Amino acid sequence: MSQKNESTVLVLAFLITAALLGAGFWWFTRSSGFNPGTLTGGGNDTQPNQPQASPSASNPTFTSPTSVPSGTIVRIEGSTSMVQINQALKGSFEKQFPRTTINTQARGTEKGIQELQAGIVDIAAISRPLTSQEQSQGLTAVPVAKDAVAIVVGENNPFRKGLTSEQVVWIFTGQITNWSEVGGTTGTIRVINRPPFSGTHQAFRELVLKGGNFGTTPNITTLERDATTPLLQALQTDGIGYATYAQVANQQTVRTVAVDGLTPEAANYPYQRELYYVYKQPASPQVDAFLGYLNSPQAQQAIAPTN
Repeated sequence: MSQKNESTVLVLAFLITAALLGAGFWWFTRSSGFNPGTLTGGGNDTQPNQPQASPSASNPTFTSPTSVPSGTIVRIEGSTSMVQINQALKGSFEKQFPRTTINTQARGTEKGIQELQAGIVDIAAISRPLTSQEQSQGLTAVPVAKDAVAIVVGENNPFRKGLTSEQVVWIFTGQITNWSEVGGTTGTIRVINRPPFSGTHQAFRELVLKGGNFGTTPNITTLERDATTPLLQALQTDGIGYATYAQVANQQTVRTVAVDGLTPEAANYPYQRELYYVYKQPASPQVDAFLGYLNSPQAQQAIAPTN
């Protein structure tokens, strides 16, 4: 064979081999999902193991029911902050669907979660977000309404000024203990605190104290029971406390204190939170009906004054 023919054969063999290798590499990358760009930092912007938002991570949508079976009972336990909402929805639901019953109690957020996990109630009404541990146990929260945590004093308290957010922190951590330190008359500030298991207590720590702890000075009293009425009664003329705004807005015996010049009615009031209904997956028929009803115009109208 001539040298020219040998060269031609070698070139053809090289080209055929390169084509086969290229086709093999193309097939491997298509079938395995391998992306050579991830080895050099180029190509796809999505890096391996980077968390991605999932459409299924949002709360499921409940459909407003057109009818509910007679004899349906929905049991709700939880936050005192949701008493008005619970009662409003109870009346509206039972009117819309005769011979149904909504049983509600308000012994605190933690009590509601405990009884939901134990299967004693169908829904927990809570005034704080679920923890990651609670979510891992199959609990799901559905936002119901926005709420403001109001700083309150007795109606006859001589202090008639507002406070800065910094002063509020100093009062509830025990660094300010006299009304004269915030522009009032001389006298000890009695701080009336809710118990640690209260959802409003926990929300106050996050919203106001930025995760810090309440003070332990002698002027700070922590109630044993999470109830708003005893707290308001304890304020008298020298006390200060906090409560969900819906529970004190129409009270004649207490006043709210402006914070940074803003009252709880203001859209940019600093101490706002979300209120939730929580159920355990999978949702039971009565939970499905009640949370579906929550999306109806009748339900929204019922809770509008507290929203």
